[in-house]
Amino acid sequence: MTEAFDILFQATFWVAAIRIASPLIFATMGELICERAGVLSLGIEGIMVAGAFAGWFTVYSGGDLWAGVVVAALTGAAFGLLHSTLTVPLGLSQHVVGIGVTLLATSLTYFTYRLALPEVTSPPKIEPFQPLPIPFLSDIPLVGPALFAQTPLTYLAFVTVAIVAWALYRTPLGLAVRAAGENPSAVEAQGISVTAIRMGAVMVGSALIAVGGAFLTMSAFNSFFFEMVNGRGWVCIALVVFGSWRPGKALLGAVLFAAFDAYQVRLQQVTGGVVPYQLFLMLPYLLSILALILVARRATYPKALMVPYQKGER
Repeated sequence: MTEAFDILFQATFWVAAIRIASPLIFATMGELICERAGVLSLGIEGIMVAGAFAGWFTVYSGGDLWAGVVVAALTGAAFGLLHSTLTVPLGLSQHVVGIGVTLLATSLTYFTYRLALPEVTSPPKIEPFQPLPIPFLSDIPLVGPALFAQTPLTYLAFVTVAIVAWALYRTPLGLAVRAAGENPSAVEAQGISVTAIRMGAVMVGSALIAVGGAFLTMSAFNSFFFEMVNGRGWVCIALVVFGSWRPGKALLGAVLFAAFDAYQVRLQQVTGGVVPYQLFLMLPYLLSILALILVARRATYPKALMVPYQKGER
């Protein structure tokens, strides 16, 4: 029992938790932007897969690491354009289109991988982002290694939360995005195109989602394989609800889920295989579902979420 409790005070545990949280942070912020504008993006899982492959393949083909991040973001934006075109001006079902985007992105990624690397039996490796300790701050006990000795993409994930929060609550554009998800007729009354706001939000959000996928191949690991996203996209949708559509609370949810995930791995070692490992794998998801149930009952969702809007409607 003491060993299980001591895990929480190990720097390596929190380093792992922040690293696991980083792709969730990117994807959760992307999904939050989409939903704040009134569009549910169920294409998140497939877009993460496509972003993971696009970033990795760019670097594998000789590109720079940051070029890989940009290509991943552009790939996500392209799928966001497809998703938003079908759901916003055409008004098709966001559920059906989202699932379709996930299937298309995953299948297209698999096809491209096999087309580009037909003879490969094991995933080729790249040189990923390396940890970049911040002088002095990284020497702080426990907190230093966890927050200030990570890779550049992890720092970018936390900066992204601050930028999203500032943009949504401190800029006219953010006000328009939130209004598009709450009362789109009010946006139109101000002479602003609801279609443009929603489509732009979905494209930006999808770009962030794809960068979350790219984190896995370019920062957490050094190769690409199809099972690596492993349901993280669906977790991020739940994290948006857990965070009540607020960036700060969503960040907290991502870190908590990652901490549960990192904890169950270390707990398996403590128990020495006495308890079936499947039970430990379930632990972060069970705790997340419990937290979601407790929080979602009080959550205030965007009123126009998943509600199609045509110009002139009231």
